[in-house]
Amino acid sequence: MFLSLVFAMFVIAGCGNTENATDEREQISDELDPTEELQSPAEQEQNDRLGYVRYTKDQLNNDGEQNHTAKVDRTEMANMITRIILRNDGFDEVATLVTDEEVLIAYQKNDELEDDRAADIAKRSAMSATPRFYHVYVSDNESLMNDIHSLHNSSSQNKNYDNTINQIIKEMKKTPQGLNK
Repeated sequence: MFLSLVFAMFVIAGCGNTENATDEREQISDELDPTEELQSPAEQEQNDRLGYVRYTKDQLNNDGEQNHTAKVDRTEMANMITRIILRNDGFDEVATLVTDEEVLIAYQKNDELEDDRAADIAKRSAMSATPRFYHVYVSDNESLMNDIHSLHNSSSQNKNYDNTINQIIKEMKKTPQGLNK
């Protein structure tokens, strides 16, 4: 009887883990689905408003403000960059990863778009949407899209992914980088 009870508990626990894995896959799929970005009327109104703030020096010298840090929504930035690139003719698919220092963009383009031109469009698009200190790397190596995707759940607080990022950048540098400087 005891063994049957233990066996039944293992079966139930195993089914729960399978369900959790399925739920996680669905959540990831939903997060990456561009059709999920439908805005409510309130969000659209907020998006249409101009941004404005005004402070005095005294307001910035208080204790709470001394520890204030700028925040960047990396997912929104990656979303914006990807959409900007895809609005250009010649791009069929784009994967963008934004870290705390780099923007990695891998794309699939059609044969009508020249390699250097595609790299230039991708790089300029990213540079137009990110702070100046970001390093932007681009590539038409489609296999790098999966490598970039493998990092989408990583955190900037956990630097265990640095080696993977460096390997991806090394591969990206083998393709045109645009902006011939």
